[in-house]
Amino acid sequence: MATIGAVMPRIDGEKLRELREVRFLSHRELAKLAGVSPTTVLNLEVGKGAPQRRTVRKLAQALEVDPAELVK
Repeated sequence: MATIGAVMPRIDGEKLRELREVRFLSHRELAKLAGVSPTTVLNLEVGKGAPQRRTVRKLAQALEVDPAELVK
């Protein structure tokens, strides 16, 4: 099982989009559930920026997956 290491995690944008779409969530809906901005969700899906570990945890919790599933 992969873990989130000491370095800043890199989100797998394609996986994030896939998990969001499977749950029929818009960017805004996922952002609201995770407590992050819709811009953050959009940027992560297209590979812009490196999220903080807490952002990864928030998104994973909102999508009901292990945080390791979202990182490369």
